[in-house]
Amino acid sequence: MADSVGILSEGFASGEPNPIDTAEALLSSIAKDDPELRCFITVDREGALRAAAGSRDRHAARRALGPLDGIPVAVKDNIDMAGLPCTAGTAAFRHRIPDRDASVVERLKRAGAVILGKLNMHEAAFGGTTDNPVFGRCMNPLLPGYTPGGSSGGSGAAVAAGFCTAALGTDTMGSVRLPAAYCGIWGFKPTNGEIQANGVVPLSVTLDTVGPLARTAADLGILAEALLEPAPRSHVAIDVPPSLAALRVARPQQVAAVALAPAVAAAYEAFLERLAAIGAEIVPINLSGWEPSTARRAGLLVSEAEGLVYWRAALGAELPGLSLGLADMLRYPERAGAARLAAAYKTIERVRLSCLAAFREVDVVALPTAAETSFPHETPAPTGQADLTALANLARVPALALPFGGGGLPASMQLLAPPGEDRRLLALGRAVEAALR
Repeated sequence: MADSVGILSEGFASGEPNPIDTAEALLSSIAKDDPELRCFITVDREGALRAAAGSRDRHAARRALGPLDGIPVAVKDNIDMAGLPCTAGTAAFRHRIPDRDASVVERLKRAGAVILGKLNMHEAAFGGTTDNPVFGRCMNPLLPGYTPGGSSGGSGAAVAAGFCTAALGTDTMGSVRLPAAYCGIWGFKPTNGEIQANGVVPLSVTLDTVGPLARTAADLGILAEALLEPAPRSHVAIDVPPSLAALRVARPQQVAAVALAPAVAAAYEAFLERLAAIGAEIVPINLSGWEPSTARRAGLLVSEAEGLVYWRAALGAELPGLSLGLADMLRYPERAGAARLAAAYKTIERVRLSCLAAFREVDVVALPTAAETSFPHETPAPTGQADLTALANLARVPALALPFGGGGLPASMQLLAPPGEDRRLLALGRAVEAALR
């Protein structure tokens, strides 16, 4: 299993292990175990070992590029990596090979990360199970036959399985945070625009973000720091996690409108109680512009409409190479009509303004990440799977998913912060992780 960034960096600095040893061990583990899990679409053994050799030499010369130098990561297969297929989980792009890296891949390479390959995903990033009709059904490493979530299911499963220390996914309405929730790891959705999406096959230009997944808050923060846009000169770096005492934590009344599984409902109550015991102030609020199921449907309609624009331009009117079910969903806005689409955009703006107003009264908003824990692939995905994750995308704010509670499978909680407070939220995640141990 891939160790944490801190453990690996310390070992690389001393030469035991070195990045090549680590990469080879993980590549062997992937070759042995991934045929059952189907986390990867493409494994880049040659490229990974070449990058690991460069990292080994830098560490030996005491010229490491930073904390990510030599760290094994993997990338969702809708993010371009020069010379490797970037399928977006579709048959249409099975042979598409970009000639340049996405911005986030460039940043990982500049930081010295060793990229092991490209990860499985829900077809075209439009779904929450990663039951991919082209590249196979990705399994949750925690329980055979169960979904890792989606659309970044391969990213969540690869991290949970220990194939890599961290991974990149994309999040349009929860597609990083749902796999984090179902796989019992950490996931981060940034403020829209704070991590560049250049070179990412889009679903919705309005809602898409790129975000990391990792097993610890510390690892998540290190990866995010390599990806986030540079902080303004006036920004004071947050090296010490903030105190949780007197933190104003919003509890939206709208959560009551979402049917939570008993284990998730109990975990949410326990999470708020633990925060209160540490000194946080739990503030009941009414996000008057947010009705979870209505907002989720608005986000879906916008995603379908904007996705159709991209895929028609890429493939033509008949959408060759996309599954019939996906093509039908993408065409739905045409049947729904322009008035409903316009209303959906208005709903998104109303949700955004409501959320911004709430942040005048509180520091963070606390929600369950998903209303349920992971479920068998044979079970249909819940209709309201994204009811609680969509809020951060519609409001364009950063959100952190963290494992907390649950029964046989993990539950997950979210913390949402004001736009632009990405680094403060990540630091808060480290404080929460330490306080809740």
